[in-house]
Amino acid sequence: MTEEAEQQGAGPAALRRRRRTRWTIVTVAGLAVIGIGATVVLSSALADTEPPPPTGPETATATVRKTDLAETETVTGDLGYGPRRPLSGRADGTLTGLPETGEVLEQGEQVYTVDAKPVVLFYGDLPLYRELSSDVDNGPDVELVERNLAELGFGGFGEPDENFTWATERALRNWQESLGLPETGEIGPGDVVVQPEAVRVAEVTAELGGPAGAELMRVTGNRRLVTAELELSGQSIAKPDTAVEIELPDGSSTTGKVVSANPESGSDGDQQGGPGGGGQEAKLEVIIALDDEQAAGEFGAVPVSVTFTSGTAEGVLVVPIGALLALREGGHAVEVVENGETRLVEVRPGLFANGQVEVTGEGLTEGMTVVTTS
Repeated sequence: MTEEAEQQGAGPAALRRRRRTRWTIVTVAGLAVIGIGATVVLSSALADTEPPPPTGPETATATVRKTDLAETETVTGDLGYGPRRPLSGRADGTLTGLPETGEVLEQGEQVYTVDAKPVVLFYGDLPLYRELSSDVDNGPDVELVERNLAELGFGGFGEPDENFTWATERALRNWQESLGLPETGEIGPGDVVVQPEAVRVAEVTAELGGPAGAELMRVTGNRRLVTAELELSGQSIAKPDTAVEIELPDGSSTTGKVVSANPESGSDGDQQGGPGGGGQEAKLEVIIALDDEQAAGEFGAVPVSVTFTSGTAEGVLVVPIGALLALREGGHAVEVVENGETRLVEVRPGLFANGQVEVTGEGLTEGMTVVTTS
C-alpha cells in the first residue's frame, strides 16, 4: 500500500505518530554526521527494539466559531476619590480652626478659620487674584463671586457678570452678615477657597496656631474614582471617555469611563500603596469615573481590576490559539478534520483575545472541526 493510501485511511493521531517517526529518521540521519560507528549502533537498536508508544497528549478538537472578539489589557487600580492635591491658605493671621480628615466640604461651607473668622468654599475654576470692591475694573473674578453669591441665595444684581456694582456690594454685605463677618462689601483672595466642586479632606497637614498663609491640607474630589497606571504606550487605549470594566473585591463588576490620562513620574494617590512612586520610570496615570457610584457600595480604599479594550473584531471566525500551526515555509494553518481525515488549511491570524484567535482562510467556514492542543 502506498504512503498516500495509508494517509487517507489514517486519523489525526496516526498522522501525528508518522510525523514523530519522520522526525526520528531525521535525527538518526543527523547523527551520521557525528560518526558512522554511532549511526550503526543506533540503527541496530532501532531494528531490534519496538518503538515506544507515543506519550504526548491525546488529540483534541474544537469547532470554528463566528463571534465578536475583544483584545483587552487588565491592570490593578485603586478605588478611592482620585489623586490628592494641596490646598493652601492665602490669608494673613493665625489658624484657629481646621476640618477633620474625611470631612466633605460643599459650596458656602467653612473650610477653616483664621483669627476666629470663617474662610468658606466657593465653586469655580479661577482663583481670586485681587481685592474686589466698588472701584475695581470689570473681570471674570467678579462674575465668579456674583455666581457663588446668587447660588447661595444672595442675589439682587441680575444675571452674574463681570461688572462690580452697588448691587454686588449689597449682596456681599448680606453674605458677610450671615457669617458674622465685618460687613465691608469687599472680598479678597484670603476670604474664600475656590475649588471646582465639593472637596473631601484627605489629610490635614497644618496645625492650629500655625500661619494661615501656607499649605493647610490635602483634598480630593468627592466622587468615587479609580486611579490606575499604564505604560506610556497605553495612551491609545485610555483616551478620555473610553469605557472600561472594573472588577470589585467581592467579584462583582461595574463600568466606568476614563476622565483623564496624564504622564507622570509618580502619583500621590488617595491611599497608601497607590500607583506610582518617586524615582520610577514615567507612567501614564489614568483617572476613571464610575458610571454608577452606588456600585462601589461601602468599599473604602481598595484595589480593583481595570480592563481596557485595545481592539475589537465583530462577526469573525475564531479558533483556540492552540489550533494555530506555524508552517515551516512561513505563514500559519489550521488542521481541519473531515470524515476521519485531516488536511491543512492556510489561514491569516488576526486579533488574539481570551485564548482565541481570529482566523481567515480560503475554504474555512463556521462549524468546521480543527485539531487543537487543548
